[in-house]
Amino acid sequence: MKLNYKQTILVGLGFMTICSFWQLYDFMIPLILKNNFKLNDGIAGFIMSLDNIIALFMLPFFGMLSDKAHTKIGRRTPFIILGTTASVLFMMAIPYTTHQHQLVLFMISLGLVLITMSIYRSPAVALMPDITPKPLRSKGNAVINLMGTIGGAFVLLLIKFLSPDTTHPDTANFFPIFIGTAAIMVIGTIILLLTVNEPKLTQKMHLESAAMGIDVEEAKEVPAAPIAEQKLPKPVLKSMLLLLTSIALWFMGYNAVTTAFSKYSVVKLGMAEGQASMVLMVAVIAATISFIPIGILSSKIGRKKSILIGIVILAVAFLSATFYTAFTPLMYVSFTLAGIGWASINVNSLPMVLEMSKGASVGKYTGYYYSFSMAAQVITPILSGLLLQYVSYTTLFPYAALFVSLSFITMLMVKHGDSKPEKAVSKLEIFDVGD
Repeated sequence: MKLNYKQTILVGLGFMTICSFWQLYDFMIPLILKNNFKLNDGIAGFIMSLDNIIALFMLPFFGMLSDKAHTKIGRRTPFIILGTTASVLFMMAIPYTTHQHQLVLFMISLGLVLITMSIYRSPAVALMPDITPKPLRSKGNAVINLMGTIGGAFVLLLIKFLSPDTTHPDTANFFPIFIGTAAIMVIGTIILLLTVNEPKLTQKMHLESAAMGIDVEEAKEVPAAPIAEQKLPKPVLKSMLLLLTSIALWFMGYNAVTTAFSKYSVVKLGMAEGQASMVLMVAVIAATISFIPIGILSSKIGRKKSILIGIVILAVAFLSATFYTAFTPLMYVSFTLAGIGWASINVNSLPMVLEMSKGASVGKYTGYYYSFSMAAQVITPILSGLLLQYVSYTTLFPYAALFVSLSFITMLMVKHGDSKPEKAVSKLEIFDVGD
């Protein structure tokens, strides 16, 4: 069995539209808050964390809601249509309220966008495992991550050509960049809807899986109807909790570096901001190049081993960065390793979570994955920031290496989530309910 890369790329358009918006959000909203509304860093930082706080509750909710949905166009597709449409409409209010200097209306608009983006994030990501047999989900997740990176890159290009001069807020026109991003989201969603028949592909996945002896019972259900959810056995539940804890721990480490490196590099290493951004870009490029090869490798050596190797690489990269006292080209080596290690972790962690779920709960557990990762991203900027402020800037990389290393311990205790093809059964046996 081979992954249908064309089909997975088309499904990945949903995640591409999501990452397009978040790239715009992370780049433009802080500048608007600072230059247009004159908010201090503390208040702006809290506002920028609202997306993670909202995600803690909304992503599992809408993921679970999509699990229980039953429509002619599938379980996830209605949420993708509704979420994209509403998000694009509310997005257009952001540049308008910015131009009018209406902070209250701006915050209402921003809040509505964050909520409507949550409507389809878990369902869009859950669509990939819905149509991909379990043994192929690491490869599928690699493609999805690659599509997300492409979405972010598209918006970075738009920012380069359409972004206004934010140092002159009274004349800055944010409409072109928001309209351009909205266009990417709309076009991506339309292509997805025209090329991906969710019910048909879901049924095909169940039959292919059952032919390998995987989830045979799910294939016996009426394809268009929701499948009854089952509770996880205690050993599987233990592995799930350990895996989710591992996810939170490595996000605690990794996100501390990505959010504070710009300040760290200027204050501690005396680097220019542009130089620091290039160091981070090396990690992003390394991760992007690694996604597909790591997905292929994981199918051969297993997801858990791939993650453990990635954790070791990431921890070594962060530990090596501890010893830099000024800029050196060796930093590119450390951050290349960090990108590869992070890709190895990222490609395999969500498929391991979903491997332990049933078809009826894919959306819910996708939401749990994001809840634990988002919780870490809410906590770690505050915790690591306090260390930077009250202890020393030298704490950043030891802090990151510590949390990444702790995830190795919890990950070692995970006993479930590696997918291994079982003995194939005949297509007639799939529907043999017995006497």
